[in-house]
Amino acid sequence: MGVATLACVSTVELRHLAAMAAIAEEGSFGRAATRLGYTQSTVSQQIAALERAVGGPVFDRPGGPKPVRLTPLGSVVLDHGRALLAKAEALADAVDRFQAGDGRIDIGTFQSVSNVILPSLVRRLRDEHPGCDIRLSEEEPEQPRIGDLDLLFYDGRVDGEVEHRKLLDDPYLLVARTGTFPDEGPVPLELLDGVPMVAWPLTCDQPLMEQAVARTGARPQVVFRTAVNDTLLSMVRAGLGSALLPWLAVLGAGVPSDDRLRIHALRPSLPPREIYLHWQAGRIHSPLAARAVDIAVEVAAELARPPAGA
Repeated sequence: MGVATLACVSTVELRHLAAMAAIAEEGSFGRAATRLGYTQSTVSQQIAALERAVGGPVFDRPGGPKPVRLTPLGSVVLDHGRALLAKAEALADAVDRFQAGDGRIDIGTFQSVSNVILPSLVRRLRDEHPGCDIRLSEEEPEQPRIGDLDLLFYDGRVDGEVEHRKLLDDPYLLVARTGTFPDEGPVPLELLDGVPMVAWPLTCDQPLMEQAVARTGARPQVVFRTAVNDTLLSMVRAGLGSALLPWLAVLGAGVPSDDRLRIHALRPSLPPREIYLHWQAGRIHSPLAARAVDIAVEVAAELARPPAGA
């Protein structure tokens, strides 16, 4: 295509193509104008502008009651024009669905949030926006990055150009086989000195928690480490050792309803794990992401609290 032709065609507007399609289907300028809600002179002006842009007539106009007919050039223009109109309609539909909250959202998460917060978040988003596309990725890196994620849950603050919303303080509790420690009142941390323990790997908030225990003078004996909560608690049930876990991990693994295990508060209490929701600084949220933030805050506020004995 020559430069001059390309320049002319670039002036074609969707409304010109819509008018052309309506005329071809209705057989007259008048009926096309009625269908589109225009005056006949407006439709004529749009076709004149289209013909100037493509460099020739797109309709034969026999006059009288005879229907107008496409010229050979008009057939070429209408063929491609209908494809452009279909794409424009698809674009408009996609924008409408995006604005209504039916777009895509990518969320980074970690085990405790995946088990306790995300099921309610996903269910509510799906109920409100059945057409939404939710993508989840779960990992617990030493240095998490937002990257292309819309939202990132993490147990701590994330470095870099990010904004955040604190969702909750997640207190550490002692989980042991029933009868291992006295049932009445919090367990003094000093009783954990030399006690066999199973624990998470030394990543994320775990080193800070273990340092806080060490500052009290207690030196538990860690006999097994794994990042999988269910495996840790299976080892507690088996008698390998007790575990210091935050409430979300305890709740997500169903410990409160397990008669074989007992949840104990600690004296003194350890600094809680802090759960945050992060997103890229300066990024404009999609309606779906903005709603996800609101729901996450609501779900965190509604979470069950540790039992009174703990």
